[in-house]
Amino acid sequence: MHELSIVMGILKIAETETKKAGGVHVDSIELEIGTLSGVEMAALDFAWQEVIRDTILENAEKHVTVIPGKAQCMECDTFFELENVYDPCPECNNYMKGIIQGRELRVKALEVS
Repeated sequence: MHELSIVMGILKIAETETKKAGGVHVDSIELEIGTLSGVEMAALDFAWQEVIRDTILENAEKHVTVIPGKAQCMECDTFFELENVYDPCPECNNYMKGIIQGRELRVKALEVS
């Protein structure tokens, strides 16, 4: 379950940024997670509850924005949404594409006090 290491990384970012801001705990955290990032949301939620116990994130309100996958076909230049990295272009059925969005995994904002 790599979600455990993801949550531990998020906690480290939160601790570092809270310290820089002179805060002592996080009131809210905003995350952006792409549908193509490989993150299982149920596993992330489970790991979140285990990792944040007795940390600066324990009482933080978590907001997650899910970024849908989008790509551009390299054959016909069609822009289309992706559910999976290996989905073909819906227009020409070509598998060669440039992924535009959906792989995001970032801490977008922290509100500290």
